[in-house]
Amino acid sequence: MSLTFPARFMLAAAMNPCPCGYFNDRSRECHCTPPMIQRYMSKISGPLLDRIDIHIDVPAVNYKEMRSGAEPENSAAIGKRVMAAREIQLQRFASLTREKLFCNAQMSPRHIRVFCELSADCERLLERAMLQQGLTARAHDRILKVARTIADLEASKAIEPKHIAEAIQYRTLDRTFWA
Repeated sequence: MSLTFPARFMLAAAMNPCPCGYFNDRSRECHCTPPMIQRYMSKISGPLLDRIDIHIDVPAVNYKEMRSGAEPENSAAIGKRVMAAREIQLQRFASLTREKLFCNAQMSPRHIRVFCELSADCERLLERAMLQQGLTARAHDRILKVARTIADLEASKAIEPKHIAEAIQYRTLDRTFWA
């Protein structure tokens, strides 16, 4: 017997890049061998990783950056931009009659074809990334959803090549360990 329960959740996860945690660190040397790193990375399966929309490498912050007088964007400003993007998404999906979507992450492949139209430049960029990095169809759809969201955060009606490029950059682990 099989049961299905309704569930909507956001998964946030973190992991070290290797057993010692210093692979690609600018200030500390990693002593892990390539087989050790591969064995460590294989603890998360490719199919599971493929279902995560955004994965990025977050390097340690060095002392000078930490102590610099530069003002980062404050949370209130970021929150306003996020709320504006969510409103754009609600308006975009208001025309749907049979299903209720609230955000880009909920788009099916059919919705992606409708709401993520690409220019010829965007198509070429995405195709090149797919071929060079050996990305899956699922990664393709994730990239488009993230690019649509990046465009929404900029209040851009169209997905531009810079949005596609940024979304591709958020597939770090595909490029680093599974390419």
